[in-house]
Amino acid sequence: MAEELRIQQMSNGLTVVGEPMEQVSSAAMSLLVPAGAAHDPAGAEGAAMIASEWCLRGAGDRDTRQLNEALDSLGCRHQEHVHGRHTQFTAATLGVNLSPVLGIYADILRRPRLEEGAFGPCRALIAQDLASLEDEPAQKCTLLLRERFYPWPLGRSPYGTAESLGAISSQAVRQAVASGFTPAGAILSVAGKFDWPRLCETVETSFGDWNGPPVQTVKATAPVGGTVHLSKPSAQVHIAMAHPAVPVADRRHYAARLAETVLSGGMSSRLFTEVREKRGLVYHVSCRYHSLKDYAGMFTYAAAVPAKGQETLEVTAREIRRLGDGIEDEEMDRARTQLKSALVMMGESTTARAAALASDWYHLGRPRSLRELSEAIDAVTKDEVIAYARDYRPRSFTVLVIGPEALDTRAVTSE
Repeated sequence: MAEELRIQQMSNGLTVVGEPMEQVSSAAMSLLVPAGAAHDPAGAEGAAMIASEWCLRGAGDRDTRQLNEALDSLGCRHQEHVHGRHTQFTAATLGVNLSPVLGIYADILRRPRLEEGAFGPCRALIAQDLASLEDEPAQKCTLLLRERFYPWPLGRSPYGTAESLGAISSQAVRQAVASGFTPAGAILSVAGKFDWPRLCETVETSFGDWNGPPVQTVKATAPVGGTVHLSKPSAQVHIAMAHPAVPVADRRHYAARLAETVLSGGMSSRLFTEVREKRGLVYHVSCRYHSLKDYAGMFTYAAAVPAKGQETLEVTAREIRRLGDGIEDEEMDRARTQLKSALVMMGESTTARAAALASDWYHLGRPRSLRELSEAIDAVTKDEVIAYARDYRPRSFTVLVIGPEALDTRAVTSE
């Protein structure tokens, strides 16, 4: 079935991107507002996370219970995520319920109650989430590594710190909402069973007179980089490394994604085979591509018993570096198939598709169809992936280690 990609630019700065999908019964939306962690004021780190929780504690004419009941009665499954530049609200429901769901989200974004009595519990929940990272070392490694790898504050952890959460005031969070929940630079994407003209009418009714300040400017400073060891008396040592990659808008982005898949795309990948299967160093090792608008990186994580930590670090770095020495035809074929299979599965999920459309608009200023993505993957040659791996061969890694003892990182911080 032919893909239809629709775009509507509203006068207040909100961009609406849609993909009607006649073969499904559901519809999903992804709404990005420029209120991410990078916009948190100094001393109020974690404001965006608290705001994402607080604004669902009553909005418009509904209190917390009424708001939850309204979403539940529409069969709406929703989540909130705080990224560097944006707070993302996602919701999925039956296509026939899309319009009332959008109306509810208009209240959440434009008329959140932000009642004082709800602030403390919201802040406490975020503080609990932050504390729970001690039991999720892989997630903690990722968050802290991004802070050091990306220019500050673009990679800032959305949770802030225990100190900033304890000191933050309700007024500071209200100010974050007032400055960040704005249509200027906001993106609403919808995928699934819906009628485009009716969607535009609903958006105009719900968001057409939405006004707000311009998008905040973030002044970024050079990344910290380097190596850090966080001492923890644990049974495993957790190793996280990052090295630069091309951002989504770069023409070599598809080569980067194929290189990532050769390294870490399943049980036949380089890292799984060399680090886990042949040497038995780890149970888990993975490398994942991640991109901001102007910066991107490959983030590698491995967990090993402390006695094998040093060898794990060195073998993992060596495998990443030698990717530019050559790739087998079979590896390239598997990587291509895996990426295209992921596209097919994305096309069957309205939630994933809506999120992808919003991401495309932010990174590229246009949405990409699944056909375009598939053809772009097919067009990349093995030589182009090898050339990319050579050009972006990491001479040094940003490294973060959590475990009982520090590792000797000289072999991975200089080549």
